[in-house]
Amino acid sequence: MKSLASTIATIWRLSVPYFRSDDRWPGRVLLASVIAIELSLVAIQVILNQWYNRFYNTLQDHDWNAFVSAILFFCGIAAVYTVLAVYQLYLNQWLQIRWRRWMTQTYLRQWLQSANHYRMQLLGDTADNPDQRIADDLQMFVQYTLTIGIGLLSSIVTLFSFVVILWNLSVHAPLTLFGANLGIPGYLVWAALIYAVIGTALTHLIGWRLIPLNFQQQRFEADFRFNLVRTRENAEQIAALGGEAAERERHLNRFGNVVANWLALMQRQKQLTFFTQSYSQASVIFPYIVVSPAYFSGAMQLGGLMQTASAFNSVQNALSYFITAYRQIAEWRAVIARLTGFEEAIAAGEAAAVTPPAVELVPRKSGAVFAVDRLNVRLPGGEPIVAAEHIAFPAGERVLVTGPSGSGKSTLFRAITGIWPFGSGQVMVPEGAKVMLAPQRPYFPLATLATAVGFPAEAGTFDDARVAEALVAVGLPQLVGRLGEEAHWNRLLSQGEQQRLAIARALLHAPDYLFLDEATAALDEAAEAVLYRLLQDRLKDTTIISIGHRSTLNAFHGRRIELVPGEAVTRVQEVPLASAAE
Repeated sequence: MKSLASTIATIWRLSVPYFRSDDRWPGRVLLASVIAIELSLVAIQVILNQWYNRFYNTLQDHDWNAFVSAILFFCGIAAVYTVLAVYQLYLNQWLQIRWRRWMTQTYLRQWLQSANHYRMQLLGDTADNPDQRIADDLQMFVQYTLTIGIGLLSSIVTLFSFVVILWNLSVHAPLTLFGANLGIPGYLVWAALIYAVIGTALTHLIGWRLIPLNFQQQRFEADFRFNLVRTRENAEQIAALGGEAAERERHLNRFGNVVANWLALMQRQKQLTFFTQSYSQASVIFPYIVVSPAYFSGAMQLGGLMQTASAFNSVQNALSYFITAYRQIAEWRAVIARLTGFEEAIAAGEAAAVTPPAVELVPRKSGAVFAVDRLNVRLPGGEPIVAAEHIAFPAGERVLVTGPSGSGKSTLFRAITGIWPFGSGQVMVPEGAKVMLAPQRPYFPLATLATAVGFPAEAGTFDDARVAEALVAVGLPQLVGRLGEEAHWNRLLSQGEQQRLAIARALLHAPDYLFLDEATAALDEAAEAVLYRLLQDRLKDTTIISIGHRSTLNAFHGRRIELVPGEAVTRVQEVPLASAAE
């Protein structure tokens, strides 16, 4: 019961926000309409149950006129039922897509807010495959919540509606065995209840393992799909290394997890299906067995027998909803667990940015100096990496950051630009200042070239003429004619071309502070020098801080900061620029 209460509370917490959102009124109206139609369908079932009595009695009495009247009545009821069923499906699907759209927007906003997706990865990304959580699990959650919720409501209403009918029928057709009336009040209701309780208990005993198996199946499927995408995106590197056999073996190992879990699912579903199908087939004949003594004793007509069997089946089906929907419920529980884990991971990422100790971003008055004070950068586990007592970056200055590979230069940049919260100290940023970090491997979305270069600005922010001029300036005139072409630019262009595009992006955005993390390392020294001169000419007021290893970069910077590894932590210190060649 504690687990059931916890699950219901989780479902409520995941579901209710939509019906309190900006889209709440359309959502509420659609949900109310779906529920109203479901209740109408139950009412029609009650009407049909009474119709069974009249119809079969007309057959028994050979009453042609009553038979025709019953057929016409059935046609009218069937037409109404069909219209209601069609519109229930239509409105249900309409509600599903609205609800899913709102949840997708909400989860994307939380996941992609202020580098939270990056912090989640740094913390270990306990919510594996966020893409699947958002693309698949949200869709399944909305679908199952409506399907199972409406089905459960229908079962409850059906149960109360037909229990009254069945109880009354028990009075008119008392239980008769060997010519003696046993006089058990509502015996048909008790028989249906006992039958359903035994079936429910056995179903759960057989099928409860489906919940963790479905959870694992979704995880293994997503992991396999994610690694296939990784292979596609890194095809060149794999081909250059001749790694196809190793990669194929790796994929087959992951697919082996999919197959093994699937076989376990098959085995458990086979056992469950054996029971549920046997139970369903037995339920067809069971009510006739229970009520047949009253019929053969002459206590009821054929119509009464058929009405009783129909009412019994309705009560039994309502009580057995857990049995018939067990596999769906198992998948639903797995989806809920995955979404709950995803929300917990999002919350952990958000907490990491604000829970002390953390690197604090402090806004300063406009025009103040960008500075770092008592900064201690750490790994997510708490191990120290880099310590910087005080660094200031005056407007328009050019600063070169050097140090041995692995000394923490890139992590220092991440902390200064606000995406690495692990550590302590303050990063003081002038209010309203635009800060841009250009990594060694730039990112370009799947979009037109003009949109990709202008990222993260919205499409159309920079007109084609400006983008074309920037491409020519960074040495990519051959791409000007492809501004409207949509492609996977990270895969299509060489590393050097991608870095040139990243510099073109910086020219377009003209940030106040530009951090270049070996952003020209894939270019030769002559091409690198051309791009740095371009930055100096075009971004005169921009403070540029570069990570680099080449001594030729000294000519484009007026100051040098070096990271010196120590026994416990790497220290940041100022050094003369002339010593960079040493």
